[in-house]
Amino acid sequence: MGFYAEQVVPRIVNVACAMGEAGELRRRVCQGLAGEVVEIGFGSGLNIPYYPAAVTRVDAVEPSDVGWKLAGKRLAATPVTVQRAGLDGQSLPFADDGYDSALSTWTLCTIPDAAAALRELRRVLKPGGTLHFVEHGLAPDESVRRWQWRLDPLQQRLFAGCHLTRPIVDMLTTAGFTVTELDVFYEKGAPKTLAADSLGTAVSP
Repeated sequence: MGFYAEQVVPRIVNVACAMGEAGELRRRVCQGLAGEVVEIGFGSGLNIPYYPAAVTRVDAVEPSDVGWKLAGKRLAATPVTVQRAGLDGQSLPFADDGYDSALSTWTLCTIPDAAAALRELRRVLKPGGTLHFVEHGLAPDESVRRWQWRLDPLQQRLFAGCHLTRPIVDMLTTAGFTVTELDVFYEKGAPKTLAADSLGTAVSP
């Protein structure tokens, strides 16, 4: 990773992912989290204010040192125990069946092998554990998809590997999750190519 990806992109994401209706979407996706939680793509801790009281611990997986530093004030303000426990969502350093819940917010777009990350989440979740997710990906409308495919190479260069064209729900089911709640929509005030979101929960077998 070069200077731009390491130093600049985390700061852009810290600002961009707090704009518009992102806060409300974070509140929605965090509802129902409980017990011990693994969060992949923790970033700068933008989900911290929305952790429910039922959450007892969060093990954060975040490769960016800059992102973790930007989370400092949020970490200091939360009563929830949060520790940086891993660097790579594709290879989680945790035992099988250890977590009650998992959280992923606008993360699967960027992980190089997102399928591997989902298999890892399934492995570390307890049977019946829930993955809470909000992700942008391939749009439901063909006209938008065509633009996503055109813009995807540029998006990856500008945002350190972020994809516009990943089929989020298909990826979850292929990894063995059962999607139990799902809302597919375009974020208000954002270009449809960038903001075709899927928000919901999926259960590990």
